[in-house]
Amino acid sequence: MTVLHTPDGRYIVVRGRLWRAADPSLDPDLRADLVSALMDARRAVKDAKAAADPEAEARARRAVDDAKTRLGERGPVWWTDGAPDLNRRMIRDTPYADWFEGLG
Repeated sequence: MTVLHTPDGRYIVVRGRLWRAADPSLDPDLRADLVSALMDARRAVKDAKAAADPEAEARARRAVDDAKTRLGERGPVWWTDGAPDLNRRMIRDTPYADWFEGLG
């Protein structure tokens, strides 16, 4: 699966919406560990929901949030030029709109 990144690498585009990308400056081994932890946490959310265990689900959701924050997908932005965070916005309502439309 090919992931479409904005030209500056800050976001991926999913169904016309921007989602903050992971910090590209992360050490590749650390990034791999964090992605693995994220996938484990997402599976734990699924399992807890299936088991109707709200406490386990809450723990798993905290683990998802922790992994995404450590990856740079949540929390403070990882870029340093003062640009705003456009996470979760429809691309048509952002400065990336013309670039995206130009892709065809």
